[in-house]
Amino acid sequence: MGVTANGKSVLRGLFIGDDVECFRRAAELSLQVNFAMLAQPISKAVVYLDPREYHSTWLGNKAIYRTRMALADGAELIILAPGVKQFGEDPLIDELIRKYGYRGTSATLAAVKKNADLGNELSAAAHLIHGSSEHRFSITWCPGHLTRDEVEGVGFGYGDLPAMLSRYDPAKLRHGRNVVDNGEEVFFISNPGLGLWAYRGRFEGGTT
Repeated sequence: MGVTANGKSVLRGLFIGDDVECFRRAAELSLQVNFAMLAQPISKAVVYLDPREYHSTWLGNKAIYRTRMALADGAELIILAPGVKQFGEDPLIDELIRKYGYRGTSATLAAVKKNADLGNELSAAAHLIHGSSEHRFSITWCPGHLTRDEVEGVGFGYGDLPAMLSRYDPAKLRHGRNVVDNGEEVFFISNPGLGLWAYRGRFEGGTT
């Protein structure tokens, strides 16, 4: 699946089979369609999560780990999430996310060693690491159904969804770089599940 300039999803290829050649051809097309190598890093990204698809940070954190290689040090990532109402897709994972939060690799690994509940659910621990900026850039979640206390309690910044939607209207933004009304430049992504973004410099000796 690809994305048009106005953010609409479009089918780019269909591959059916269980052989290596089928996978290789699909991977070749996906590299062309879904992987965006950018000449300049992103200073401010705005990612929209369709409420029909995204109801939790468990899924919605694609906005983080699909863009992290493109974000500059000190960048700001804003996630517009009108349908998000929980952290985990099931009660146990939701509880673990609320308890330990997105604190970065070191804090999560330390928590795994000290706490059996997280140590027994390594998928949750891995998710907490994937969902952290490792203190390299800021993350502002703007959920439709979570409170400021809930969002800040897991280590994210909180943004008021109506205010942010007014400022960064998904219906007006085009996929990629935009300049909004106040002259601010933002990089807009209409669906993080359909791509992977990276800054070319990170493949020339930089860090991820």
